[in-house]
Amino acid sequence: MTTLQVDVVSAEASLFSGEAKFVALPGVSGELGIYPRHTPLITRIRPGSVRIEQANGEQAYIFVAGGILEVQPDGVTVLADTAIRGEDLDEEKARAAKASAEEALRQASSEQALAEAQAELAVAAAQLAMLRHLQAKK
Repeated sequence: MTTLQVDVVSAEASLFSGEAKFVALPGVSGELGIYPRHTPLITRIRPGSVRIEQANGEQAYIFVAGGILEVQPDGVTVLADTAIRGEDLDEEKARAAKASAEEALRQASSEQALAEAQAELAVAAAQLAMLRHLQAKK
């Protein structure tokens, strides 16, 4: 069975390091699926879920708030701005962040404030979407 080395890291910690059969994650131009021997690639990623199908058949989920993806034929490295293991996501915090971002969006008085509020809202919405997905799998 062919696998690839997957590393997901943020400034705070290494969240995953191991062998996988497949990785799916949100690229800026759409969803990306990576199998072993993938063509080399470097791209930005947007807020969302990284799904890792591990060599043992188990799946790992990690939320990323954006970052950079590097793909080599034998490995994938995700350098995330912020990353949280799926099981560590807090629905209450995500809902509060979404409400705060929506209020900031309503109060935005400049293009800069509007862009920041939109980015915060995208992150909170992606966290909530991942939580819904994980709850549906239970």
